[in-house]
Amino acid sequence: MDFLAPLAAEIRKIPPVTRFLCISLVLVTIVTLMNLISMRYAFYHWTLVFGGLLGVEDGKIQIWRLWSSFFLGSRGLPFIFEIIMLYRTGHELESGPYLRASSDLTWQLFIACGAIIITSIPVNSFKFFHPLLLCLVYLSSRLAPPGAQVSLYGLITIPIIYFPYALLGMDLLNGGPKVAAQSLPGALIGHLWWWAIWSNDASMGGRGGPYVEYGRAPALVANWFGERRDGGTNAPGAGRGANSGSGVQVVPPRRRAEEGAPETHGHRWGADRG
Repeated sequence: MDFLAPLAAEIRKIPPVTRFLCISLVLVTIVTLMNLISMRYAFYHWTLVFGGLLGVEDGKIQIWRLWSSFFLGSRGLPFIFEIIMLYRTGHELESGPYLRASSDLTWQLFIACGAIIITSIPVNSFKFFHPLLLCLVYLSSRLAPPGAQVSLYGLITIPIIYFPYALLGMDLLNGGPKVAAQSLPGALIGHLWWWAIWSNDASMGGRGGPYVEYGRAPALVANWFGERRDGGTNAPGAGRGANSGSGVQVVPPRRRAEEGAPETHGHRWGADRG
C-alpha cells in the first residue's frame, strides 16, 4: 500500500472543511451510483429523520440522512465537474476569507445547511447538493475582489457577482423549472450568509455583518481545529487575501491592471457545471 502514501499526503494538504466536503461527495455519490447502498437510504425526508421522535406512524430516526442528502451528486461527467467546482470553491474560501478560521466556516456551513433544508420544503427536495454548491458559490462570488469577472466556457465574460445566477440559468436549461427551483434556496441562503457575516467586511474597516458574533464557532468547535477564540484569527476578514474568490477565473478591474497588477485568480468555469 506504499503507493497510496503520496495520495494520502496530498489529501492531507487540502484544508479540513474542503477535504470533508469533497470526500463526502465522492463517498456518498460513488456508493449509491455503484448500488452498494440504495439511494433510498441516502435521500432526505423529514419522516425518515425526525418521524420517530415525533411519534409519526412508520417514522424513523435516521439521522445520517441529514449528511448524506447533501452529497448526492449527479451521474456521469457532470459529477466530475461538481467535484472540481466544490473543491476549488471550498479551497478558495478556506484559504482566503476563512484562512485560519475553518471552525467558523464549519459552524456557519452547519447553520446554512439547516436553513437550506427548511427553505427547500416548498419545492419538496429530497437531496441538497446543488443548493449547497450554489450557496458556497454565491458567498464566494460576493467575497471576490471588487470588479472581478468570470469567464464562462471561455466564450463570454461576466461580472463575478452574476455567476450564481448564471448557474441557476444553466439548471433551468438542463433540468427545467423544477431543478432550478430546487437550487434556488442555495442562492437565498448564500445571500443571507453574506449579509449576516460579511456585508460590512472587517477587512474594509467594518465590524462584519449584523450577526457576525453568531457566526463565530463555539469554543468546542474552535478547539477541535486548534484555533484561538480571541477575535483575531477568527474575525471576519482575518484571512481575506488577494486569492479570495469563488473558484473562477477572476479578471481584475481595469484600474488594477493600469497599476501594474494584472494578476488573475482561480480558474475558468463553464463546462464544469455539467
